[in-house]
Amino acid sequence: MADKNQRAHARAVLNAAAVLAEPDACADNSIIVRARPPRIDIQPRMDLGLGFVPPSADVLDRWQAGIRAANVADDVNVIQIFDVIGYDFWTGGGITLQTVSDQLKSFNGADCEVHINSPGGDMFEGIAIYNALQQYNGKVTVKIMALAASAASVIAMSGDEVEIGQGAFIMIHNCWVVAMGNRNDMLEVAAYLEPFDEALAGIYVARTGQKMADVQKWMDDETFFSAEKAIALGFADETLDANELTEDKEAATQARSQNAVRKVESLLTKQGNMSRSKARALITELKTGKLDAAESSNSGMHDAAANATLDAGNGWLTGALALAKSLKS
Repeated sequence: MADKNQRAHARAVLNAAAVLAEPDACADNSIIVRARPPRIDIQPRMDLGLGFVPPSADVLDRWQAGIRAANVADDVNVIQIFDVIGYDFWTGGGITLQTVSDQLKSFNGADCEVHINSPGGDMFEGIAIYNALQQYNGKVTVKIMALAASAASVIAMSGDEVEIGQGAFIMIHNCWVVAMGNRNDMLEVAAYLEPFDEALAGIYVARTGQKMADVQKWMDDETFFSAEKAIALGFADETLDANELTEDKEAATQARSQNAVRKVESLLTKQGNMSRSKARALITELKTGKLDAAESSNSGMHDAAANATLDAGNGWLTGALALAKSLKS
């Protein structure tokens, strides 16, 4: 369990990273990045705060989105993080600092629980929520129901106590972007990302007491920690009893539909090298059955899209998956 000094150290590391953006960006212990490196065209994957980008297909496949707390007493203050971190383009939802801050204000400093089952999302939104929970006066107990991945794992580290369900996972990794340019541009991107990776590693080190080099290696490898491993390494303190968890089948069904869209977008942007806006425009056209042939041809996807069977219902997914398959082949 992290003490106050360790938390202060983690915030100091975050502040050092934020100086790259503007010297006084972190007066409130949060990171605000207002500019990107010059000359570099960067398209974020899921962890740089340039707007929400969906988690990777692998993480979404591991996400048991319907896992919830079985029973929550009426007198317990609870923040539920059962969605992607940051604003979600496809649903208009997502977990944001504003929603979490509003709930914390309503608790008036009383103890609270944070229930997490999330595949991650926007790193900076996750750090902002982490900061808000760290600064909260009451005791914060984090309960990881099934998955705390990427930005959600950062939020999980804010708990005075962290409990994790049997069969649940914590996943940590580095910031990830797509960048275009020459070798000098690539060196500039690497230098730009390094302090943010160090800031994230500092949060994990402060919570776990593990060596910085070990944490950085786990981040390099995009590591999933089981409940047992997470407790052994200090990412969590104890396990949740099995009878404390249940499955919301309606939520699980809804998430499967939403994740199909997110996975296609992830594949189009990561493997198809499409911009986020073009990928979303193409998926929207596929969903409505109105494919703009000129646009899809410009993006190099015309043949795969034209051969797909589309309609205004769920058949759009056939076309979308055909595009994704063509990118992977």
